[in-house]
Amino acid sequence: MNGELFVLLQERRKPGIGVEDGLLELPAGKLREYENVFQALRREVREETGLQLTRIHGEAGTDRHSVLGYDVQAFTPYCVTQNLTSGYSILLSTFLCEAEGEPVAQAGETAAPRWTPLSDLAAMLAQHPDAFFPLHLPALRKVVKEPVQPA
Repeated sequence: MNGELFVLLQERRKPGIGVEDGLLELPAGKLREYENVFQALRREVREETGLQLTRIHGEAGTDRHSVLGYDVQAFTPYCVTQNLTSGYSILLSTFLCEAEGEPVAQAGETAAPRWTPLSDLAAMLAQHPDAFFPLHLPALRKVVKEPVQPA
């Protein structure tokens, strides 16, 4: 939008999550059994925000092969985060994606999706890091520090 970079943030809304309720987060979700990660990204973003992804950075460089009955793909996410204590054990892969349009909150576990200018995000992270879902902080800090221009 006019050369300015934006990040899509939303509010976490899940019954029984305690202190995480209302924290700002990136659209996220879980892979279904044997689901291609890029199909999952498109599905989760559409389910949570109504947006259609127009590009997933790194998807074009995917290495995919089949051998001995295995269909395998190798890909490079933008950032990988691991939870080492509290909550639940998880390894989170974050991808940079491009989408068009205005997000609309879908029925489910999130609320108030909105495009946030990178410049505003930098100030928000500096002033209130505790307002964000902790597992998304590393990727958000990285994109503020090292912005990636769209193609």
